[in-house]
Amino acid sequence: MSKKTGSTTGGSAPADLARRIIEHLNARDLAAVEALWTEDIVEDFVAVGPFRGKPAARGFFEELFEAFPDFYLTIERVMGDDQTAVVQWRATGTFTGGPFQGVGANGKPVELRGVDCMKFEGGLMHHNTVYYDGAAFARTVGLLPAQGSGPERALFGAFNAVTAIRKRLGG
Repeated sequence: MSKKTGSTTGGSAPADLARRIIEHLNARDLAAVEALWTEDIVEDFVAVGPFRGKPAARGFFEELFEAFPDFYLTIERVMGDDQTAVVQWRATGTFTGGPFQGVGANGKPVELRGVDCMKFEGGLMHHNTVYYDGAAFARTVGLLPAQGSGPERALFGAFNAVTAIRKRLGG
């Protein structure tokens, strides 16, 4: 179950439902999560795109849990009203399982902070927009060089050189 950390503003039903969803995710109980989704749920992860409908959303979480067997969400803060909940969270896990979004596991620990903006209809989550730093995730799993590193400076230099050449060529 989730750790009882962070603060809460508002005792709204959506805030309580958001807590329950995260508790079920931490318990790997996707059937319980699905029971709190509408049939046409949209889980929109801004960094990777939307997953529409229960099968697609469930598939995303199955892939996530396979790739990060120790994945865990810690709630830092929950705010809600009668139709929405906003959850600040910290995610941790180790990339030791299967591939995730086409990227092979590298064994590295991952820690990200993010925010879920959940909309509820009839006591079920209908839409969730998930914000987190996709570049920080890409750095952690090795898709991008470390921030401030020599390889990052080289990457920026190469990008700027290509941009300058395109400008000179009129494209």
